[in-house]
Amino acid sequence: MTNKTVEDLIARSNRLGADKRNTNFAGGNTSAKGTEKDPVTGEDVQLLWVKGSGGDLGTLKAENLAVLRLDRLNALKNVYPGVDREDEMVAAFDYCLHGKGGAAPSIDTAMHGLVDAAHVDHLHPDSGIAIATAVDGEALTTKIFGDKVVWVPWRRPGFQLGLDIAAIKEANPQAVGTILGGHGITAWGATSEEAEANSLWIIDQAENYIAENGRPQPFGAKLPGYAALPEAERRAKAAALAPVIRGLASTDKPQLGHFSDDAVVLEFLESAEHPRLGALGTSCPDHFLRTKVKPLILDLPADASVEDSIARLHELHADYREDYQAYYDRHADADSPALRGADPAIVLVPGVGMFSFGANKQTARVAGEFYLNAINVMRGAEAVSTYAPIEESEKFRIEYWALEEAKLARLPKPKSHATRIALVTGAASGIGKAIATRLAAEGACVVIADLNLENAQAVAAELGGPDVAIGVQADVTDEAQIAAAIQEAVLAFGGLDLVVNNAGLSISKPLLETTEKDWDIQHNVMAKGSFLVAKAAAKVMIDQDMGGDIIYISSKNSVFAGPNNIAYSATKADQAHQVRLLAAELGEYGIRVNGINPDGVVRGSGIFAGGWGAKRAAVYGVDEQELGKYYAQRTLLKREVLPEHVANAAAVLTSAELSHTTGLHIPVDAGVAAAFLR
Repeated sequence: MTNKTVEDLIARSNRLGADKRNTNFAGGNTSAKGTEKDPVTGEDVQLLWVKGSGGDLGTLKAENLAVLRLDRLNALKNVYPGVDREDEMVAAFDYCLHGKGGAAPSIDTAMHGLVDAAHVDHLHPDSGIAIATAVDGEALTTKIFGDKVVWVPWRRPGFQLGLDIAAIKEANPQAVGTILGGHGITAWGATSEEAEANSLWIIDQAENYIAENGRPQPFGAKLPGYAALPEAERRAKAAALAPVIRGLASTDKPQLGHFSDDAVVLEFLESAEHPRLGALGTSCPDHFLRTKVKPLILDLPADASVEDSIARLHELHADYREDYQAYYDRHADADSPALRGADPAIVLVPGVGMFSFGANKQTARVAGEFYLNAINVMRGAEAVSTYAPIEESEKFRIEYWALEEAKLARLPKPKSHATRIALVTGAASGIGKAIATRLAAEGACVVIADLNLENAQAVAAELGGPDVAIGVQADVTDEAQIAAAIQEAVLAFGGLDLVVNNAGLSISKPLLETTEKDWDIQHNVMAKGSFLVAKAAAKVMIDQDMGGDIIYISSKNSVFAGPNNIAYSATKADQAHQVRLLAAELGEYGIRVNGINPDGVVRGSGIFAGGWGAKRAAVYGVDEQELGKYYAQRTLLKREVLPEHVANAAAVLTSAELSHTTGLHIPVDAGVAAAFLR
């Protein structure tokens, strides 16, 4: 039976986390203290339920809570070795756990457990952090809240901060919460409703004060030439820059990207103070752990050409890496974790928007959301005061914290295609869908390109939605539609690493019955279409400078001479030779080009369902329902070929295991001797 205290805590957490004005994704934590029967003694035991390490308030569930005994947690005060060794207390929390399962206790556990209040919220609202990062934040706290909210000077999260807040609450019985310098807010209450009301009151009071007393242009005057470009022009420029920026941001390790042209970003970048504020960096630990201490900002106006912008981005990136290395060297000591990479996580382009990066799409998207929070924080602080984030040395202490390093070390090993962005044509059904599904399962982000947009979007939703896959409409015979599909891909995920030319159709007729239209449509879709897709994709891959893969789904018929199949087989032979030609041409850019030759893929195949199956069955004199079995019996292995078998080959060909293979055709036909490659 669920504990009522836990039910109320989860409901409160979900309400608070659902509104980004209260706290950012995965930011902050909530807690409740209550009673439960000890299954060993049968007696009541006082417990603390608190959001564990990681997780998000908006989607919090019971299993995301750490559950600790309050008597043991409070007893830790007797063995606390002091602020210089407070990190040791995180391991000690494990000895306070009650029951089994649940989440690992976070560094903020002490803030909740040691404070004499039944319910505690720690949140990162933009308005609260604006006051927390104002140069005169302490005076503003008194002015805005009177004695109901107490200022707490910056202190890194940990056991000592918990002791500090506990002492403040004891010394200020009239207080309902605190402003944590440089960080956020904490509020409490005797009931869950009271704690939530106090949290929202602090947020509302800060918002209202800023709105009523803030300067009208906190970011300064508008810079001539830095205004946002019109939407179509803005997105076209973003798509042209995205692969280059992703390549720069992936210098140390591959990253996925996210693009935002949110009005908040565009307004910030057209204002005179954005270079100064951007250089100061973010303040709240949740912000800069995801955005790094500061962004890379292109210092050119909105109408700068793509070529000039790229040249300048290369220069600024080199400077950024040098500056970040110097930051690390200034603060690192013998016990510091190794430098994790000197590339920016946030790149800002005036008139265009923000590019954010991370190890997966969600991380990249959330990094951008956090920088939006940071802009709002800077706006609020500058409106009523002067923005003054925590010291650089303190940022380093958190970014390269041993506890943060341990958290990163616990992350699961990346899958084979993690950080890779794939575009599969004809991916709403059959072989294409199977390939897209397999690549997504291996960690790739996938663009489902298909003539039927509704079906493409449905497949994307099946695969996990926009953090995993998107659906786009693309007629591969139309160069403009291909360009639009690739633009959507690079704006969704940052670039493109892997293309599968799978779109196809077949018309089975004898030579004398094959019309010019039959010939043209098959060559347009498969030969010309593959060429157009490969050309557009190669441009992106070359701009990224990260290598890449192009896969052609050709056919056994590209090398096998069968009856009544002149147009289809000829175009498949064209595709097969494109593989060899492009492998020879694109190798210098690290782009591998390989092919797969399936045969007899009947089940799930759009081509076979569209009439091709009936015609091939008539050629071979078998019932259409038995065509798959017929094909299987003529193979050496006597096995039917399914779309998933082709997907297996695509996954292996594009994995690190075959990193030195290009120009290869892999048969996936269960063994057709007449189609052996010679």
